[in-house]
Amino acid sequence: MQNSLTISTSNFPPLSPFHQLTSHSTNKLPLAVQRPNHNLSVNNHVGPLHAVKGSGFLSAIGRAIEEEDYRKARAEVNRKGVDLEGYSIEGVSIGGHETCVIVPELKSAFDIGRCPLRAVHQNFLFITHAHLDHIGGLPMYVATRGLYSLKPPTVFVPPSIKEDVEKLFDIHRAMSQVELKLDLVALDVGETYEMRNDIVVRPFKTHHVIDSQGYVIYSVRKKLKKQYIHLKGKQIEKLKKSGVGITDTILCPELAFTGDTTSDFLLDPCSSDALRAKVLITEATFLDEGVSIEHARQHGHTHLFELIEHTQWIRNKAIVLTHFSSRHNIEEIRQAVSKLQVQGVSQSGCPDRRLQINALIIVFHFCWFL
Repeated sequence: MQNSLTISTSNFPPLSPFHQLTSHSTNKLPLAVQRPNHNLSVNNHVGPLHAVKGSGFLSAIGRAIEEEDYRKARAEVNRKGVDLEGYSIEGVSIGGHETCVIVPELKSAFDIGRCPLRAVHQNFLFITHAHLDHIGGLPMYVATRGLYSLKPPTVFVPPSIKEDVEKLFDIHRAMSQVELKLDLVALDVGETYEMRNDIVVRPFKTHHVIDSQGYVIYSVRKKLKKQYIHLKGKQIEKLKKSGVGITDTILCPELAFTGDTTSDFLLDPCSSDALRAKVLITEATFLDEGVSIEHARQHGHTHLFELIEHTQWIRNKAIVLTHFSSRHNIEEIRQAVSKLQVQGVSQSGCPDRRLQINALIIVFHFCWFL
């Protein structure tokens, strides 16, 4: 079991006018810190300097303070990511700026608000929804793969936005007079796509302020059918050579990514595979009574209290929580996680439940890939 908690947050205002964020919106996800630095001072709240609008001396001081916080926080970041259940999870995610989570073992990236270099080398890209901080880097991702003479990527999008994405690429092709090659797949909830002979993906419904979906990656395994379990090896081999189908295909959920969503997916039976994948990457924007559950829901996000309420449904071996509001400091996050761990045991009534809750991984970062 590995517990990892990064230190830091961003005071940058959101860039995307299409992403409905409050003044408390924040960092989301990836890189983990090797060890917390309790002497590191990071201001999580917007102070007077940040409230000054326009250019001038005070604004310049405010920017300098932000840059210094950024340098200190970045020094604590381990760019190699977090190793969970056989997968390396890395990337960058800052609310309103960009989100891109990378899993190299799957040759996959999830969302691409900008275009981190590491994402360019992933063959599969999964888009959860069309807010710019989740899809804005898509044209650059495709163009850079072409520049590096990499094969055209496979990009998965919700069916509702496929036509608009195609128009977007037509515009870029016309403006830049270059080929932008990709395999654009409109993969709907419940449909299955074979990424390779032992890996498939299925989307599941999520609940943001616009149309959205998450993705579950499955490993494909063969299991001997029950009626043949009693047979000896030579008998099984004989049946196999005769062309009899002696195995069933089993899909085992490995990793799930929700993107931005309310907690509704936790109670949807159709999302059960996301809750029993080895690793679940999901959000917990708000952590305490300072922001109500209703407020989180109105903005298409999840409150930690909702995760606590529904821990009995979570069967993942590891959870990556993302998208913490900048209103929360490092100690508040740590306390909230401890509460979630304890609550997970008390609600299940089973001491073994702690084995799953203790695998909780909090990744809270402030860094771009270079």
